[in-house]
Amino acid sequence: MFRSSWFVLGLIAIVACTVPAAPRPSSLQVLATETFLADIAQNVAGDRLKVAALVPAGVDPHSFEPTPSDVRQVAASKVLIVNGAGLETYLDKLLQNAGGERRVIVASAGLIARTPTEGDPFDADHSSKGDPHFWLDPNNVVKYAENIRDGLSQADPDSAATYAANARAYIAKLQELDQWIVEQVNQVPLEQRLLVTNHASFGYFATRYRFRVVGTIVSGVSPDASPSAQQMAHLIDRVKAMKVKAIFLETGANPQMAKQIAQETGVQVVTDLYTHSTGAGGVAPTYIDMMRYNVKVIVEALK
Repeated sequence: MFRSSWFVLGLIAIVACTVPAAPRPSSLQVLATETFLADIAQNVAGDRLKVAALVPAGVDPHSFEPTPSDVRQVAASKVLIVNGAGLETYLDKLLQNAGGERRVIVASAGLIARTPTEGDPFDADHSSKGDPHFWLDPNNVVKYAENIRDGLSQADPDSAATYAANARAYIAKLQELDQWIVEQVNQVPLEQRLLVTNHASFGYFATRYRFRVVGTIVSGVSPDASPSAQQMAHLIDRVKAMKVKAIFLETGANPQMAKQIAQETGVQVVTDLYTHSTGAGGVAPTYIDMMRYNVKVIVEALK
């Protein structure tokens, strides 16, 4: 009996030595500029890291003004993940004020930005650097995940295998999302895939899923910007001529101009698309949920 007990204890010790311990969470401070970007990064980081978001949920990153507490948050970070391509216009000044050193991962690095073409209602304030809204096509987010994987692996080499595995799993989900969107959009005839939005952010989405962007209400990035009377008249004429069925507004957008167009044309106004931010819970807590919600709303309004 005595020998059996020692045998059992010895066997437990051997098993304990052969089973790898679960990796401890890293103390690396990681910050992403937008909530959707923090969610993408969290999927790559898994349980190894906690990724926080700088811009609060529901806040448009185009008009975001960092506070002193935001500067302190960036100063404490060792890794900062940004969308890039000119989206974070505040970034250079913010990094200068924060001081210190950190690894900056540009999620959109390697992607080629859309630039204005004739007849393309493009956001004029992005014309010098191109359109930064890559993430509204999930195929572009595959590149985001790869860039984040590589950046985190450089910052935390001991966890590189974990980040690689997590990225592979998340990329598979993005590919599933893309195919689901194709299936949903196929419910809408091609001639009805017409988008009028308050802000020029759906270019990549439109190209991938064969929509046509008829026009935008606001030509600049400021949420307080207003179109001229001539611009409004031109958009109303296009909406009538092309028999557009709906105007789509992002969360936080002022609906006044859209309602004016609706009165002139009889089209439906659809509010609260999640494009620049995930929701603080509810219908769009993650990037994938955000995309699924938007697609359901768009398809329902246009089919």
